[in-house]
Amino acid sequence: MRLFVALDIADEIRQRIARFMEGVREFAPEPRWVREESLHVTLKFIGETQKMEEIRAALETVTNSGFDLSFRGAGFFPTPRSARVFWVGIEADERLAGLASAVDAALLPLGIEKESRAYSPHLTLARSGSAKPQRVAGDTSNRQFARLQEKLAARPAPDFGTMAAREFFLYQSKLMRGGAVYSKLARFELQQ
Repeated sequence: MRLFVALDIADEIRQRIARFMEGVREFAPEPRWVREESLHVTLKFIGETQKMEEIRAALETVTNSGFDLSFRGAGFFPTPRSARVFWVGIEADERLAGLASAVDAALLPLGIEKESRAYSPHLTLARSGSAKPQRVAGDTSNRQFARLQEKLAARPAPDFGTMAAREFFLYQSKLMRGGAVYSKLARFELQQ
């Protein structure tokens, strides 16, 4: 099974982002755009594993209080010039990074490696090429997002709203011909 841990997005925010994507997709038609129903805030990508029950039990031990997160702004990874990922920014207090760290720590005893990079919350909207967000040797200019970058520069930064995070989920990702399909396997409440 291919697994990851993530926050779901409130329906009204999901709809605002979907309308935004519809309005800008024509400026970057080549990249692969994420389907509206696939939007989520990743806390931890686990990958292929057969330890689903052990992972579920480990995630039951995560204690973190709920928090608010705001979806605003947009940008490109790893850099605007060599963009491979188009994203929406996420703003939250330290509890979001704390939750990602707690998930990492809970899964470490199962042999699931901790993240080597600092947690950088974002919502991926489109990918081009390998879609690795970090810089890699040999990065060259990627012009697939150039027209979109020009259009975004002429607009105010988008603001999609704020939601309360009160739960997180263990998801399964099934790779299909039309893109990955995500299924929620388990729900974990955050403290109020």
